[in-house]
Amino acid sequence: MSSRIFQNVIIQMRDALDRPIGVIDDQGFVVASSELAIIGSRLDDFHLYEIENAGGLFTTANRTYSPLSSGSGRTEFITFVEGTDQNARMICTMASVAFNEAKNNYEEKHNKAAFVKNIISDNILPGDVYVRAKELHFVTDEVRSVILVRQNENTDGAAVEVVQRLFPDKQNDFVININESDIAVIKAVPHAEDSEEARRAANLIEKALRDELGVRCVIGISTNAHHLRELADRYKEAQVAIDVGKVFEEGKTVICYESLGLGRIIYQLPTTLCEMFLNEVFKKNPIETLDEDTLETINKFFENNLNVSETSRKLYVHRNTLVYRLEKIKKLTGLDLREFDHAIVFKVAMMVKKYLDSLNAGRY
Repeated sequence: MSSRIFQNVIIQMRDALDRPIGVIDDQGFVVASSELAIIGSRLDDFHLYEIENAGGLFTTANRTYSPLSSGSGRTEFITFVEGTDQNARMICTMASVAFNEAKNNYEEKHNKAAFVKNIISDNILPGDVYVRAKELHFVTDEVRSVILVRQNENTDGAAVEVVQRLFPDKQNDFVININESDIAVIKAVPHAEDSEEARRAANLIEKALRDELGVRCVIGISTNAHHLRELADRYKEAQVAIDVGKVFEEGKTVICYESLGLGRIIYQLPTTLCEMFLNEVFKKNPIETLDEDTLETINKFFENNLNVSETSRKLYVHRNTLVYRLEKIKKLTGLDLREFDHAIVFKVAMMVKKYLDSLNAGRY
């Protein structure tokens, strides 16, 4: 990556110079140059120990060299300019400044992204977060949201580049490649009161991946983090949003953690407790005794807020027919869905059953 950065600087400088210029590594191999033909070759007049002993500009019979600064304390890259005259020394000094600036800017951006990835992956101690943030001049108390993009079966490695283009502010928004299917976007939310800002960004990502790459994905959105140390928990929220959404929000491509409601609670319950709850609710007959038509009636009844008239209209049945069906359900389960408390219990029971079914399906 450093070679590309150096080459970009050289391209911008090349027309203003009257002699070859470039960068070599600590073994003397050319990693970037205004003469493309010599990239990858070794400069025979270069010796690392002479550069390190000189402590700055150094000349050989044909070239002028200047080491680039390095945070590691050792010489990793060296600028070279053809010639040993005063102009060569001046060009070498100025070029080193430009190369250092470009390299440091890249490393700062890259390290910030790596820093954020370590936070959301719980690979950094809480105390080190503050120290590292200070070193990187990272704003700790900016409001941010985690948007987790999970590609479906047709994953594409180019998806990261597509998402990166959507967030050009590389100092505030971070696009992190988690694995072959997951991409995390740490999005600054300057207008924290606007709860739709992260959702709009997620919709933009979903559309771009679908239109440009034909990639289908599901996206989980966390609640807002008000401090850097909260990002790990927000990342987990985005993961939960995707996992719970697969069970209770089928067909949706963008799922917000804060809108999961009961599904989020059920997802965190032990399976033994879920099974115990179902057995207690359906003491008379197990829920499996309800056929598909009956379950459709129940779902429509819930969708229409327990309104008998509206539900019968949506089902294209007479009101008395629906009342008969509800009575039948009451006889089978002991729950009268026309009573709010019974309806709540039944709704939760159906969600618990759906959750257990999804777990069983995942085992096979």
